Amino acid sequence: MLTSRPTPRIHTWALLALAVATVAGFGAGGCAGGGAPSAAGQSGTEQRRSAPVPVVVTSVARQDVAVQLRAIGTVEPVSTVTLRSQVEGTVAQVHFQEGQTVSRDALLFTIDPRPFEAALRQAQAQLARNRAERDNAQVELKRRTTLVDQGFVSRDEYDQAVTRAASLRAAVQGDEAAVENARLDLQYCSIRSPIDGRIGRILAHAGNVVKRNETPLAIVNQIRPVDVAFAVPERELPRIRHRAATGPVTVQALVSGDARVPVPGTLSFFDNAVDTQTGTVLLKARFPNDDEALWPGQFIDIAVTLETLTAALVVPTEAVQTGQLGPYVYVVTADRTAEVRPVTTGYTTGPIVVIERGLAVGDAVVTDGQIRLAAGSKVEVGGGAAQATPTPTAHAQNVEVRVP
Repeated sequence: MLTSRPTPRIHTWALLALAVATVAGFGAGGCAGGGAPSAAGQSGTEQRRSAPVPVVVTSVARQDVAVQLRAIGTVEPVSTVTLRSQVEGTVAQVHFQEGQTVSRDALLFTIDPRPFEAALRQAQAQLARNRAERDNAQVELKRRTTLVDQGFVSRDEYDQAVTRAASLRAAVQGDEAAVENARLDLQYCSIRSPIDGRIGRILAHAGNVVKRNETPLAIVNQIRPVDVAFAVPERELPRIRHRAATGPVTVQALVSGDARVPVPGTLSFFDNAVDTQTGTVLLKARFPNDDEALWPGQFIDIAVTLETLTAALVVPTEAVQTGQLGPYVYVVTADRTAEVRPVTTGYTTGPIVVIERGLAVGDAVVTDGQIRLAAGSKVEVGGGAAQATPTPTAHAQNVEVRVP
């Protein structure tokens, strides 16, 4: 009995030792198996980092850059004339089509001239009668002047002859004025355009009775040339006036939705006071408008050229990135490596940015693909259009001026 009890304890400890050894073996095997995938993952990451990043680049170039001030302008006709009749009567005929271009002195409306022709004939008849009486009175006065000196006519009769002759002379002058007035009224029956321009819709058709200087007939706008009115902040006024003192100030107008190049014009007017409510000053620019691209009442973009930066370093706007330390660009080095280059930017004009410091002519800057880049990344440069030169500012569609 005493010799048989230790046997179960020996087996129990042996089984426990075997279980611990088995667990340890599985743990060691598991650790060995997990180490290999980890190494493989690190190798894949390094492989991805070493793969070149496809990018699009362009070269830094020099070009003249126009510094421009943007504003919204309203097209205004140089002259606007509302046609009204200077006589009262019936519109007999309309001689134009609505919206037609008309020249100066072109016949537009005819007022029924018959009443005015009759009035003219009546005034002429009255004039002829009074002229005859005046001539007779002059002869009578001459005769009585001789007789009064000889004593055959009294002084009273002589004075009456003098008065009658003078009265008839005055009557003739009044009749001549009446004839001229009747002739003018007859001329006013033909209403002509006082300016070259484009006429609007007909406001009084044939058959309408119009009153003197009251009823509008049509409106004529002179749009060759045309003015554009716009307002700029008062802080910009000294710069614009300084520029105007050196010569004509170039102004460009861009019509919304029109793909053509901006329409050139010249600054022509400064208002004589600053608007105290808005803090702006009104300016006007005049445009030849030979092709009638600008239309009265239209809202357009205006760009006033303040100065021109000669041979400035420029890059496309999409090349410049902004970080915590300011603007920077990615420059592709000779060994196809991306380098982060801090830059100092100047004016932004349309699709390009002026670079003041940080780049040199010929540097290859990345314009597309920056999101996958980091300092030291290998790059694969795209070809073809990627090497295009930035668009000149003279043809910029949008202009943004950043005033220092």
